[in-house]
Amino acid sequence: MQNPVFARRSSPLDRTLSAGAYNLVIGLTLCWGFWINWWMVGNIPVESLRSIHPWLFVGGYFASCLTGAWLFHSSDKPWVSFLGYNLVVVPFGLIVNLVVSRYDSALVYEAIRITALVTLGMMLLGTLFPRFFASIASALTIALLLVIVVELVEVFILGIHHSVIDWIVVLIFCGYVGVDWGRANQIPKTLDNAIDSAAALYMDIINLFLRILRILGRK
Repeated sequence: MQNPVFARRSSPLDRTLSAGAYNLVIGLTLCWGFWINWWMVGNIPVESLRSIHPWLFVGGYFASCLTGAWLFHSSDKPWVSFLGYNLVVVPFGLIVNLVVSRYDSALVYEAIRITALVTLGMMLLGTLFPRFFASIASALTIALLLVIVVELVEVFILGIHHSVIDWIVVLIFCGYVGVDWGRANQIPKTLDNAIDSAAALYMDIINLFLRILRILGRK
């Protein structure tokens, strides 16, 4: 889901950071989320996750993600936004754990490498062409919603999955990285906005990684 937090103004209580400090906070926040996911993959047995009732797992996943998203969407307090960020990171980490367990570690590292390169490239484009990415944000949201509906119909009703959908999702989240990074550089450089920007980028990058891994796994 796209993060609408950038539409609101930051709190006047938030002190403006320098460009370097602002980008550093974004980077450290992202690294924190990725480290949490890395730790979860290495320390939480996949069997224990698979033993959870599917409806309980799915309900807990959405409850945590939606609560976390609401917190960093609505709050202008950095510590509240960071709490919301972690409530998103943890359930995403459980999904990542389940997914990567099905693939060889070499393939996972290759997906990480490709995701990192693609992300850096899209962040560069987002810096150079912020207006273009801002203009396609609505189209990306509509495209993502349509893809989700089509994929749900294919999987749960038709029992099939077309590989082209994974490529479409990769393109959509590539666009989202450019959108969210471009916006991050256009809004006031406050601590809260840095955390909110990192949260949006985190969701883009993890979704991008999961789809790239799936594409590589088919090959």
